[in-house]
Amino acid sequence: MDTITIDRYREIFGFPVQNYYIKLGFDFEKESFKKSGLEFIHAYKKRRYEASLYPQVIPLLTKLMSKKINHSILSAQHQSLLDDLTKYYNIRKYFIRINGLDDHYAHSKVKKGIEWINDLGVEAHEVLFIGDTVHDYEVAEAIGVDCLLLSHGHHCYSRLSETGAVVIEKLNDIFHLFSIDLNSVKSVHT
Repeated sequence: MDTITIDRYREIFGFPVQNYYIKLGFDFEKESFKKSGLEFIHAYKKRRYEASLYPQVIPLLTKLMSKKINHSILSAQHQSLLDDLTKYYNIRKYFIRINGLDDHYAHSKVKKGIEWINDLGVEAHEVLFIGDTVHDYEVAEAIGVDCLLLSHGHHCYSRLSETGAVVIEKLNDIFHLFSIDLNSVKSVHT
């Protein structure tokens, strides 16, 4: 298959990931999604440390912690890989909870999100869910919390804005949002 651009990726990527593969041109009559998914994960694992954190991540997490704002991760990534990456990038200490899935197929985070919000022990109005996909908005809706979307991740600005959620283009824009009233926020979760 042809290589795609980051812009094209942001236009078509989604959950469940199997549908994204179909949009790319995979034919699951010829090769199973399970096999294709495992091939991707094996290749991903080999290169998982090549990416860098956005430079704004550590200052943002540090500032939020200094304001006594807790944060968690809710990811469609397999739990063991998520644990490995948060350790490698030395960011585990910033999160009260790291929530991943128990398989590599990224079907949905809704069930895990509902479990996570029930375990958190905070009121829904105290949580801001930050994500970069339409599915993140769907998860936030399912668990009954506010949602902020970032357009420099998996989905483009136009797709995210269709949700009606607040969409920001740069991670540093979060600083501006929280400078309004950081004291009223008790939990930020991504």
